[in-house]
Amino acid sequence: MSGTTTAGSRLRAATGANRWVVLFVLCVSLLLVALDATVLHVAVPAVTADLRPSGVELLWIVDAYPLVCASLLILFGTLGDRIGRRRVLLIGYGLFGAASAVAAFAGSPMVLIGARALLGVGGAMIMPATLSILRAVFPDRRERAVAIGVWTAVAAVGAAVGPVLGGFLVEHFWWGSVFLINIPLLAVLLPLGRVLLPESKGCGDGPWDVLGALMAAAGVLGVVFGVKRLGAGEGPLSLATLGPLCVGAALLILFVRRQRRREHPLIDMRMFARPTFSTSVGCIVLAMLALVGLELIAVQYLQLVLGLSPLETGLRLLPLTFAAMAAGITGSATLRRLGPRRMVSWGFVLTAVAVLLLVLMGQHDRPGLLAAGFVLLGFGLQTTLFGAYESMLSEAPADQAGGAAG
Repeated sequence: MSGTTTAGSRLRAATGANRWVVLFVLCVSLLLVALDATVLHVAVPAVTADLRPSGVELLWIVDAYPLVCASLLILFGTLGDRIGRRRVLLIGYGLFGAASAVAAFAGSPMVLIGARALLGVGGAMIMPATLSILRAVFPDRRERAVAIGVWTAVAAVGAAVGPVLGGFLVEHFWWGSVFLINIPLLAVLLPLGRVLLPESKGCGDGPWDVLGALMAAAGVLGVVFGVKRLGAGEGPLSLATLGPLCVGAALLILFVRRQRRREHPLIDMRMFARPTFSTSVGCIVLAMLALVGLELIAVQYLQLVLGLSPLETGLRLLPLTFAAMAAGITGSATLRRLGPRRMVSWGFVLTAVAVLLLVLMGQHDRPGLLAAGFVLLGFGLQTTLFGAYESMLSEAPADQAGGAAG
């Protein structure tokens, strides 16, 4: 009883003047997750020279983190709704720090793959918890729109700054230093999180559906892995692509059927019957895939085709970062002017124009065209993410914010 009272008083304090301090802690937490999605990209040549992984091992070194993270978002998002989002977030901090230390000093490809997978587990615990705590701390929709703008800007900035920071560290230290940057930040976040962050839970009773959570995780893993195989050049009808896609899709269908039958489901599937919610989720998935995928392609293009150094590659991506920041800062005003539907649509239009400009680059260095493409890409994707996240959170009940965030 006393624990519930303490959690309630802490939540009331967090929704007061301290809510912006809480937002700062949440954004730094998200920054770590976003940075690690891209910081290794410019270090791949150095990792290859040092550890000499096979082609398959190298793919897993790059893909283990996003694959594991994406597949476990629903699992840990719904777990946070049941046992407490702050608790899940703090455990995620610990796992993320331990995995970062192991990855930095990995002496073999398999150790690095395992560490990257553990980083994905930590990231999957951190990311949905930050968004669901934000939902609880900012109950007012107008203030929440501002907070979401900052949150989504940090996600985009982290993904874009990763290559810049990684390039600097690889040029001046060794490739493992790209992981060590997490540890001092986590050493500060862990005590701050324990003191400042409020505990919040959903009101769902009944047992947590462990089997359903595992089905969702395996299903998402299969679909994401199949899509990555397709993007890596595998044919759409090859076993390496079709196998994971079909298994993943089948598991997700079974997961949905299971949730509809259960008295206490992990996710209330009735939310997806709301067109606004389901469309918002789809737009978020598309925008995040585009952000990470296009950034990885851009890094490889700048280094392998244009011959730029890792640091130069990161600096060329800065226009994307600044544009994403601008879209996040102005997002609340844009939302009031356009509304979420038009905001998401215009964001995708700008993204499409950006891709067309970048395709025109060819094999020649055209800095002006490249900068224009990155500005439109950063502003467009950030605008889409802002509108979609705000719409999704406004449609989701507060007690299911973790599942929605996953």
